[in-house]
Order: sequence, then structure tokens, then C-alpha cells
Amino acid sequence: MSVSGYAQQINVNSLRYTTNPNQNQITFEVTSSPQHQVFVMDNPSRLVIDIKNAQLKHSLNQPLAAHPLFTRVRSGIKNDTDLRVVFDLKTPISLKKLTLSSDNSDDHRLVIDLLDKDSVATTKNEDKEVAKIVASLSLEPKMVETKVVETKAVTVKSTESKRSNRIVIAIDPGHGGDDPGAHGPHGTEEKKVTFEMAKKLEVLINAQPGMKAVMVRKGDYYVGLRDRMKIARTAKADLFVSIHADAFQDSEVKGASVYTLSTSGASSEAARWLADSANASDLVGVSLNDKEDVLASVLLDLSQTATQEASVNVANHVLKSFDNISQLHKDSVQKAGFLVLKSPDIPSILVETAFISNASEEQNLLSNQYQSKVAGAIFKGVLSYFRQSLPDDNRIAAVDL
Repeated sequence: MSVSGYAQQINVNSLRYTTNPNQNQITFEVTSSPQHQVFVMDNPSRLVIDIKNAQLKHSLNQPLAAHPLFTRVRSGIKNDTDLRVVFDLKTPISLKKLTLSSDNSDDHRLVIDLLDKDSVATTKNEDKEVAKIVASLSLEPKMVETKVVETKAVTVKSTESKRSNRIVIAIDPGHGGDDPGAHGPHGTEEKKVTFEMAKKLEVLINAQPGMKAVMVRKGDYYVGLRDRMKIARTAKADLFVSIHADAFQDSEVKGASVYTLSTSGASSEAARWLADSANASDLVGVSLNDKEDVLASVLLDLSQTATQEASVNVANHVLKSFDNISQLHKDSVQKAGFLVLKSPDIPSILVETAFISNASEEQNLLSNQYQSKVAGAIFKGVLSYFRQSLPDDNRIAAVDL
């Protein structure tokens, strides 16, 4: 192999294992986003990962003896250029019971998840029950009282309509699991403070009649960046809010800022969607199989344009609400190509709540009072946006705010 060809190979630098209830996760640190395949082989039971045009930079960490699924990991070169990694399994994997997924949307990470399907179904059922309880608490008192009278059928219909019309906010606490995010001067991890602020925001949203919060992650574990978008889309979210804490080499830098997706980021995402006509059709709600590529592009562009305009609008509301609680790092909405902001059909913002690299702001981020103020500011901005943007007969506009 020539020197130039070898230089283009992806380096696999390390391997980490994360085990949560009903979930096993493998994370490869890589130098760029790889093409890969993941599959299961039997007799003996193995999980196989083929990474195209890749090489090992260091030997892979072996799983602990107590690991619930893996006994050992080994690797080899396939077709002279590709890397094959094989995990020997303690028990056979049944894809009827496990969901096997992978994510290489982050240029520096390839994540493989094995998730128990039974636990997913249980969680969904629990979420539905919680949603019903929250919805019932959001009803006007007279509507609850009249459920036993002769007009019961009409009342129930009205109740279901109100439930289905709630505004859904997806809350994304940045980082998680083996990705701690930035660290403060005293060792504070970004993933922990973002999760605390996200939980406080969740409470505020769920307490608001006509609104519902969906947490992208519900604990200290890593969720792939595109999986965060998928969770929001599955929940039919009306808005995606990602919560982070900024960091910079200069420890004197401080302040909050709010981001939306850049034009270049939107263009690259559009190309990705248009490459798969089925996905694009699902997005715009029109079959594109019998239509020209240019029409698909126009329809997607219309969807993205509306989404970006809404994103900037809500970001301005949130930024304004920070005036009274925190110094602003940037006094206008910023734009960047953050992957989690790339949903073409869901308005999305990313809030940098403070600079964790600044000692005083690190202490603020650890403060329960400051966390509550940040959550309150985000909620105030979001609520202000929807009060302004929705028609009189829609969703939360129909209830007392």
C-alpha cells in the first residue's frame, strides 16, 4: 500500500464499554466518521463490526470479566484495508429481543448500542401512563367534574382532543455517559449540570397546561447525536432544546449564548436527506418516487426555511429572557453547524448556559438557584414564542397562560 493511501485510513484510537440497565454500549474513538457494518454470527455467538478503510492505533481494551455480554474482543484486517472487530459473546443474541443500532454521526466516535426491546416497550407504556396523568391534571376543573353526566361521550372527545394538541418540547441535556463534555477548573462535568438544568426545565414545561416535555436522555448515558434527533421526531416534538455549558482556553470568558443552525449546516443536511428518497418523502409528506429531483429539493428547502425561521424566532425569545439572570456572551443569536440542530422539520436551538471554564460561572452552574433561573429563562422564552406564534384556536393558546 502506498504511503498516501495509508495516510487516508481512519485510526481507531480506543474502545470503551458502557453498561446500563437493559443496554450495552460500545464506543470507538476514531479520527473521522467511518463507513461500517454491524451484524451477528452464530456457532459460536459473535458480534461483528466491519469498519471500512481503518486501522487500529492502539490495542483494544478487553471487557471486564464481569461484563454481562462480552467475553473478549479481537480484531483483524479484511481485504487489506478494512478493520474487522469481533466480540465473543457469553450468550447468543436474539434480535427478536434486542435492538441493534449504530451511530457514527460524530466525527470522533462510533457508537454501537444493544438495547433490550422489552425494556423499550415497558418504558413507552410507562411514558404513556405518565402522559395521561399529566394531561388529566391540565384539564379545567369543570371538565373533570362533568365526566359522569350524560354528556360524557362529548366530554371525553374534548379531553382527547386537548391531549393530542399539546405542544411537545424535546429537551436534550448535552453529552452523557462516557462523554462528560467540558470540565470546570474544579472538575465539574458539563454532562451533570446540563442534566440538572434539563430536569428543572422538564418540570416547568409539564406543569404548564397544554405543554409536554420529552427528555432525550433520562440518565447518565450517552445518546448518539442523530439518535437525539430521532427521539425528538418520534415524539412528534414541536421544538428541540439542547442544553450545554460552554468552555474556552481563556478562563476569563463568560456569559450565555443561544445558537441555531447555520446555512451551510442546513445545506449539508438537505443533501443527506435527498440522498434517500424514502426519508425525504416522509419528511415533506409527499411521495417523491415519480417526481423530479428538483421538486424534492424545492419541497425540502421550503420545509427547512420555515424551520430555520422558527428556530431563530424562538432563539431570540430565549436570549431576551436571559437578560435578567446572566451576562450574555453574545447579545444576538449565533449560528453554527451543530449536528443536533439539523432536523429539517423541527425548530431547534442550542443554549450555552454559561462558561464552565470560568471559575465563577462553574460555581453558578453548580448552584441549584442558578440552575432554576436558567431553566426558568429558557421556559419563559419558549412560552413567549408559542404565545406569539400560534393561532388563537391552537394548543396552548386555548388555555390560560
